[in-house]
Formats: sequence, structure tokens, C-alpha cells
Amino acid sequence: MNFSFFDPHCLAVRWVSLLLLLAAGVTVHAQTCLTAGDIDAATNTALLNAAQNYFGMVARGDAATLRQNAIAGVAAGFSGIETAIKDNQSNFAGATPAPRSPYLLQAEGTANLERAEFLCGVFGANGQTANSAVFVIPNLSPGNYGIVIIDVTTAKGPFTVAFVLEKQADAWKLGGLYIKQPQAAGHDGDWFAQHARDLKAKGKNESAWLYFLEARELLVPVSFMSTMVTDKLYDESQTVKPADLPPTDLSAGGKTFKLTALFPLATGNELDVVVKYQSASVADSAATFQDNMAVMKAILAKYPELRDVFDGIIARAVEPSGRDYGSMLPMKSVK
Repeated sequence: MNFSFFDPHCLAVRWVSLLLLLAAGVTVHAQTCLTAGDIDAATNTALLNAAQNYFGMVARGDAATLRQNAIAGVAAGFSGIETAIKDNQSNFAGATPAPRSPYLLQAEGTANLERAEFLCGVFGANGQTANSAVFVIPNLSPGNYGIVIIDVTTAKGPFTVAFVLEKQADAWKLGGLYIKQPQAAGHDGDWFAQHARDLKAKGKNESAWLYFLEARELLVPVSFMSTMVTDKLYDESQTVKPADLPPTDLSAGGKTFKLTALFPLATGNELDVVVKYQSASVADSAATFQDNMAVMKAILAKYPELRDVFDGIIARAVEPSGRDYGSMLPMKSVK
């Protein structure tokens, strides 16, 4: 299994397209999602038991045993999960996990699926309904997978812990761990959605679009999942997204930078905006720092309203290897 997730967009349209394909008799790889009412009792219990067992390992800080129970690809690159366990062990110690009903994903075929899309629950003529969900997973190997989401109440507020499980022989192995707080800078997704609408009413479309992004991110426990609510927020966000946001090229400091991403990021109780751009190399940190400063100034000159909505700005230069170098400044310090 190789997970490289991205946001599923326009799901209602794709749902209708899938119906048309099936009606036309077109052969497609079977990608099935079963929810609680359709999963047999033994499998339902096995999924819940595995997730709660793995959560116990996370809460105890037992990364070694969790790694032993992971699929080979995850065990080989376990450092990210190990860091997440260390960062959250104190939060989860003594907490009681409350698992939601699991999802069982079944991918058929003999080769990796370039883009597996699982439609879970009941759909209507216009797409998702209140109790449905969609998972979009690129480059997925055929097999049986489970997704179990656990709600955890802690002294630092609510968390969600999502486990992706893969069936191997008679065991459900760890295929992914996602720990998330459904709040950013002290606010939940509904708050960001309403403030996005307020910003839209004031004509601050760039900021409204970024707030819609944050709302959608907070309202699902994993980024490769969407619901009726997040689908509607996506549609709303498209009404305010400027055509040049983020711009492909940005002139700054006598250079032209190719931007790759612009998104909000919560840091403690503050909300910053992050801009990423391509760099040939970040080996010279002094020169890269100057490039970061130039990009910060240029992006705020292009979108001055961001100064009033965000607390700070982060510029990250990313070289082809994936290594990056970031700089952060409060908005008031960017002159």
C-alpha cells in the first residue's frame, strides 16, 4: 500500500459520472466501501479491537510494538509516526478512546489503482448525504482496508486519531496513523466557514478562500476524506477563489519565483499563511533566507488584505529533493 493523499473535489459530479459509466456497461475496477450496517459482526469487532489496541500503544508511547504491527512499507519509514506518538503521548495518557463506526474498503484487481475512490453510505441524486463519506486514495494496491476514527477528549481539547488498517492474513496491520486536533487557533471548522462568508461579504476574496480551506481541513479527520458538508464548502470556496491564487510566478527581489502552494497554518493561538515556492537549492541558508524575505514582501504586496486577517507569514523554499528551508515573520515585521 502506498498512500499519497489529496483533497477529493467535485465529488457529486464524479458520483453522477460513475453512475453513467455503470449504466453504460463500462468495466471499472471494483472499489467498494462497507459501513457499519453492512460489515459482518466479526469483521466489525476485529477492526474496532485493532484500532483500540493500537491507540493503547500510542497512549503508552510504545512505538516499537506499533511498528512491529505495521505493514512493511510503513514500518520501513516509521519516523514520522514515531514523532507523532512522542508528541501526543502526554495528551492521551489516561484518556478514554471513543471509536466511531468503522469503514471497510475493498479494492479489487491485480495492479495498483492509480486513483481509488470509495463511496461510503447512501448517496442521493446530487451526491453525498448527511451520513455518507468519500475516500480518495491514489496508488492503492488491491486488498482489504479498514478506516477507524477515534475521538479523544483531552486536557488540551478534542483530538481525532484515525487508523488506516490493511488486512494481511488474519490480522489487521497498521497502514497509517493520523492524529489531529479539529481546532486551529482556538476555533473549529464551523467558525472558519462562517468567517469565510463574512470575509466574502466584505469583498476579501483571497482571505475568504483561505478560510474556506481551513474550514474543510478541520471538518474531516483525514485530508483524503470528504463529506456532504465539506463538498458544499468546496463549492462555496470556488465562488471566491481568484484565478491567480496562488499565482504560478511571482516577481520579487529581481527574481521570478514559481509558487507551488498558499495555505493557512495554525501555530498555537495564531493563524499564519504559508507560501511555498520552488528553489534549485536551499544549501545556502543565508541566500535562501533573503529569497524568503523577498517572497513574503511580494505576496503581501500582491494580496495586502492578508495582513489584516493573518498573524504571520511563512515562506518555504523547496528544492527538487524535497528538502526545504522556511522563514517566519509576524505581519507587522514585513515591511
